[in-house]
Amino acid sequence: MKVALLGLGLMGLPIAQRLVHCGHDVVAWNRSQERLKIARDEGLSVASSLTAAVTAGEVLILTLSDAAAIEEVLFDPSVTPLIEGKTVLQMGTISPDESRNLGIRVEAAGGDYLETPVLGSIPEARAGELIIMAAGSETAYHQTLLLLRGLGKEVEHLGPVGKGAAVKLAMNQLIVSLTAGFSQSLGLIRAQGVEVEQFMQLLRQSALYAPTFDKKLKKFMEHDYSNPNFPLRHLIKDLALFQQVAESSGINGAIANATLKVLLSGQDAGYGDEDYSSLYEAINPGFDAETDIGC
Repeated sequence: MKVALLGLGLMGLPIAQRLVHCGHDVVAWNRSQERLKIARDEGLSVASSLTAAVTAGEVLILTLSDAAAIEEVLFDPSVTPLIEGKTVLQMGTISPDESRNLGIRVEAAGGDYLETPVLGSIPEARAGELIIMAAGSETAYHQTLLLLRGLGKEVEHLGPVGKGAAVKLAMNQLIVSLTAGFSQSLGLIRAQGVEVEQFMQLLRQSALYAPTFDKKLKKFMEHDYSNPNFPLRHLIKDLALFQQVAESSGINGAIANATLKVLLSGQDAGYGDEDYSSLYEAINPGFDAETDIGC
């Protein structure tokens, strides 16, 4: 398929590369020239302008940071008339209401809309092992299913627009909860001088264990959150969205609000662009690896 991928952030670039690997004709565009240069240097075809990219693609894939970025890009006066007859796949994390509004506007412009947020990070994108939560136009779903299966091991159609966005927010809230919960427990283990591996051996045998604990353990032990697949500031944005949607749905948002404050303190401490697991430092402030009696 002829694909125009708009947004070459941490996920946009590996998704574009995976689509090329799967045989699709991909042209990429990004608002910043720096990311365009990186894409060009890595062999991707890049468009000279946003309108050139949109014109070239029969499928428009949005890998943009938030609803405001989508508004700026897709509904630029020079772009909106070009949507007619095209399929728009929206892969970012936005709220259900934002996605429904986006779908209405795409359809009004003569396009077909499918929300397709993904769970996974750079390694999963490169390997085609993302989990894709599709919702919206069944026509668009079936037309792009082969393309989506090149990106994801699971491609589930969940129903009308908004359901995919809701599932994505629920998943990202679990990222926060699991990582924050493990950070608290691990902090106590280390502070009290319990051998970390003894704790982990017991934890792995229990129903409490989640694979993400081992995935992030090395970062916690070394206090090294560089080269992020998912920066803390993006998780903060997603948790804030979750809180808003949860409260509007009648769910008590106190836990999300309290956790958000902790994450924001981590961002204030300079971890915003580091891996989201740096929230460990906000939960265990001032923890010095050299004085860790548990290691």
